Amino acid sequence: MPTMTSGIRTPLDVPRGLAGVVVTDTALGDVRGREGFYHYRQYSAIDLAQTRSFEDVWYLMFEGVLPDTAARAEFAARTAALRHLPAEVRAALPAIARAGAASGPLAGLRTALSLLGASAGFRPVYDIDADRRRSDALAACAAVPTVLTALHRLGQGLEPVEPRDDLPHAANYLYMLTGSVPDAARVRAVEQYLISTIDHGFNASTFTGRVVASTGADVAACLVAAVGALSGPLHGGAPSRALDTLDAIGIPDRIDGWIREQVRVGGRIMGFGHPVYRTEDPRSRMLRGIAQGFGGPLVDFAVQVERQVEAILAELKPGRELHTNVEFYAGVVMELCGLPREMFTPTFCAARVVGWSANILEQAADSKIIRPAARYVGTPPPQPVPAP
Repeated sequence: MPTMTSGIRTPLDVPRGLAGVVVTDTALGDVRGREGFYHYRQYSAIDLAQTRSFEDVWYLMFEGVLPDTAARAEFAARTAALRHLPAEVRAALPAIARAGAASGPLAGLRTALSLLGASAGFRPVYDIDADRRRSDALAACAAVPTVLTALHRLGQGLEPVEPRDDLPHAANYLYMLTGSVPDAARVRAVEQYLISTIDHGFNASTFTGRVVASTGADVAACLVAAVGALSGPLHGGAPSRALDTLDAIGIPDRIDGWIREQVRVGGRIMGFGHPVYRTEDPRSRMLRGIAQGFGGPLVDFAVQVERQVEAILAELKPGRELHTNVEFYAGVVMELCGLPREMFTPTFCAARVVGWSANILEQAADSKIIRPAARYVGTPPPQPVPAP
């Protein structure tokens, strides 16, 4: 906390990037990097991904408890009805897709979310009660997959696929993306991935959303800000890049030489390393198991690359724990499930919007604006203003 000098708060120096700095209290979850563990509320996130549906975990993040049978059915029906976009948003999607043809669905989502908030009458969270905030957040979370899949299909010259109320969340997402009902194995694989990426501590996009929520802005504004942070390649742009690593290596005989050259030139090996975990990323472990359940040459090659990369990095960078992160096997699983690579990061967003929204709701309950300080390092003021 800042110190006090004669009643004036003195800023406290902190690490660059706020690394490890505790900025608030949360009941939503935490990441314990040294243990390789993270949780949603009181439950292991991986246990939830392995045993529960996406809707169950969405309910948990918003309500604080897992639903019983009746609550599950009511919540599923309510969120399914919210998948359908307002007419104004639906009509604007072709123009948004054309304008963002080079940038992709994630860029278009920022525009569509703003339009959704305006057309649905979202009001500043500061001015509305908790029930209205929750309703706005549910509407946004349910609409995001519809927007993302529609923008993707429009960008491919295809008509958007209207959501189906009778399909669970993950199945409906794949249905809207491909136009056909997917098989159960692929639905469950994607659902487990979606659950595992709903939330992950105070990452850049989550913190950004909370900063905007602390100003009292509406839910759509908070989510647009979070999407903007996610769009950065150092945050949400890695799943397809990690798969590009496998493409660049190509064959097993090239693994050793390729990795050693990357290390020599200081290149980044996408899919390895994490700013928080100092042991194996539990999401990577789970997704590896899902991928191995499908099997095939891609999976075998990915496992071989993982083992050799970790061995080489241990040799060249002794004392550093560098393991695969969520992006490495997420790319493999999504490839196996038929998702196009340009939809890897949007799919991540389709899950993370639930975590962002839960954080926005939590932040909205605290009216204190987030307003840190910066250290000025420019020319010492005041300097005389030169004559014109």
